[in-house]
Amino acid sequence: MSTEISGRPPRIAIVGAGPGGLVLARVLHVHGIGATVYEREPSRAARGQGGMLDLRADTGQWALQEAGLTEGFRAIARSEGQDLRLLDENGTLLLRFDTPDDAPLAKPEVDRADLRDLLLGSLPGDAVAWGHAYRSAEALPEGGWRLRFADGTSADCDLLVGADGANSRVRPLLTDARPAHIGLNTLEGVIADVDRTHPEIAARLGRGNYWALGPDRGVSAQRNGDGRVRVYLSLHTAEDWFATCGIPYDDPARAGTELAKLFTEWAPEITALIAACDGPFTPRAITSLPVGLSWAGVPGVTLLGDAAHLMPPVGIGANLAMVDGAELALALAACPDDLDAAVRAYEETMFVRGAEAARHSEAVQKTVMSGARGVLEFFQSRGASA
Repeated sequence: MSTEISGRPPRIAIVGAGPGGLVLARVLHVHGIGATVYEREPSRAARGQGGMLDLRADTGQWALQEAGLTEGFRAIARSEGQDLRLLDENGTLLLRFDTPDDAPLAKPEVDRADLRDLLLGSLPGDAVAWGHAYRSAEALPEGGWRLRFADGTSADCDLLVGADGANSRVRPLLTDARPAHIGLNTLEGVIADVDRTHPEIAARLGRGNYWALGPDRGVSAQRNGDGRVRVYLSLHTAEDWFATCGIPYDDPARAGTELAKLFTEWAPEITALIAACDGPFTPRAITSLPVGLSWAGVPGVTLLGDAAHLMPPVGIGANLAMVDGAELALALAACPDDLDAAVRAYEETMFVRGAEAARHSEAVQKTVMSGARGVLEFFQSRGASA
């Protein structure tokens, strides 16, 4: 049975207040359609939002254009974030991009927190229901779903959109597919106020991204707009490595010492980044969904972003989630009286887009983990030079 709405506005529930879910809510709002975003965090200031995103002209920036937020985006974009230094494990500089101050905003960096604030500020004050951790949903006899939350409350909707990321709780309504480990683990550390605390490191890093890559492992760093640097370690290790390696992630000094031992033959200016981290290290096992994942339509429910097409983290995921959100909103605006027809139209193109992006991400990830020389060849094949 299709979910047809007649005589009243559709009740649209979005689980997850990430970039994709918020873009969906905003573009719907632009077209006069209300939606409620259910977010498990207790407030918008409950936790940090992570590092920077590069928003690309044909994806993330297009979505913000559909959201009517281009000017707001330009105010928070950091064109200098496009700068790049690529080194091998010996510290040899292989490639350097320095972005002119007046360069077009092809894929500028934007702080995740600034992007979230931009999107939240564009929505009605009651659009996000904070402190609502989604637990399950049951189909209603008349169509639609009853959502149940961890605090015991519930809400009914005509359309449920899972924008709840890699470990989506909405996904099982549509498919049994689960993310699988891809043989890659990462750790994130932070250097606060780097220009003051470690000026020598700040000078080496430049204004944007710093990648030191060897076979099967890497150390990268990323400037944030608030003066901090996020340091990322990437390791080809087993899925259970975090549990078995014995590294105390919440003790920065001890963890830094142990992690630096994994890079003992690397140039000391690279391992100095690990030693300079002054907060706990955050471990993340990297997983992905099957390439080309799709499902038979289920009335009144769909997915976007990582919930639908989780892939290796090579700078595409957030952009793709925002495109998903914008395109789903446009489909719903074009067909507000038949939500299922709108969802079918959205999913038809989303499946293709997600599969293409996942294949590209897998290829890029393999290139990155082959080492700096492989990445240099990748760039040079696209016209870049050292």
